Amino acid sequence: MVNTMANVNKDALVDAIASKTDLSKKDVEAVIETLVEKITEEIRTGNKVTLTGFGTFKTSARAAREGINPQTKAKIQIPAMTVPKFT
Repeated sequence: MVNTMANVNKDALVDAIASKTDLSKKDVEAVIETLVEKITEEIRTGNKVTLTGFGTFKTSARAAREGINPQTKAKIQIPAMTVPKFT
C-alpha cells in the first residue's frame, strides 16, 4: 500500500489560511506564532488547552526507561520526564 498522506508545514498553512481570508501572510504567521506560544506557555504551567472539535494539548509523564545508544549499542537509562501530548 502506498502512503499518499502529505506533510504540511507552517509555511503551507500560512499560505492556505491567507488565501481563504482577508489576512496577509504576515498577519496569519503572527497569529500562528502567538497561538503556539500561548499553548506552550499554558501546558508548561500544567494547564490543558482544548480546541473544541479539534483536540487537547496537555503534558504527560513519561516513565524512566532503558534505551540503546544508537552509536555504541550500549544500554542507557533514559530518565523520567514530562512531555507535551496532543489528544
